[in-house]
Amino acid sequence: MADVVRFTKNSSATLKARKGFSLKDSDPDSTPGYDGDKNAGEELLADLDDNLAQLQEQLFAGSRFGSTRRILLILQAMDTAGKGGIVTHVMGSMNPQGVQLKSFKAPTPEEKSYDFLWRIEKEAPAAGMVGVFDRSHYEDVLIHRVHSWASPEELERRYTAINDFEARQTAAGTTIVKVMLNISRDEQKERLLARLDDPAKLWKYSSNDLKERAFWTDYMDAYQAAFDKTSSKAAPWHVVPANKKWYARVAVQQLLLEALEGLKLQWPVPDLDVGMERELVERS
Repeated sequence: MADVVRFTKNSSATLKARKGFSLKDSDPDSTPGYDGDKNAGEELLADLDDNLAQLQEQLFAGSRFGSTRRILLILQAMDTAGKGGIVTHVMGSMNPQGVQLKSFKAPTPEEKSYDFLWRIEKEAPAAGMVGVFDRSHYEDVLIHRVHSWASPEELERRYTAINDFEARQTAAGTTIVKVMLNISRDEQKERLLARLDDPAKLWKYSSNDLKERAFWTDYMDAYQAAFDKTSSKAAPWHVVPANKKWYARVAVQQLLLEALEGLKLQWPVPDLDVGMERELVERS
């Protein structure tokens, strides 16, 4: 579709939480880098599905010939911000064999007996895979800071450990895309009410969401601290305005496309005589 409205700017550069970034000054209702409306955004999302699927397949194919490259999408957000919608509408165009999805819940007693990164390390994507963390190791510096479950000294240790972990991942061939879906407190209220009013969404509602909502300002401060402490050159944070679900989806799609395109992927060429193999197939 030649008339599809495209992003006017590089999404990674536009959405990156650079030094001096202030979450308080970020408008959750905005659509940075994109001038289209909802219909245009949904058209763009569909238009680029094939591009995303092909790049993912090239990434996967390359791993069969020795490439160690992989992608890790880290999704963090307040409840109802749309992480599930990102997985469905953005990752849905990819071949499920090449997607490694992990949704991190509260740690089990066994997981608590180890350092907080123990369970995370085990879920890092394999070569050729697009990994997705629905929540992640950042819960251990967000909720733990908000509820004072970890001391300031322990939080500092964790920020350092996270930076080390992500540096090891990038050194091993992982391109990390860190995304915070930024919704407003008022928008979350509307989405919680919508869950209560819709039988198809009621199962998503949890009274715990309401309890954590009471700590909204503390969570925003915790996110700001995470951006300040763990946004590195190799693994920068991107803050995606998410009051408009369609924009959040197309923005994350753009971030993934840019990450994959940056790998300069090509179809691998097997070491074989195609002519001879064709002859053998024809004779079979």
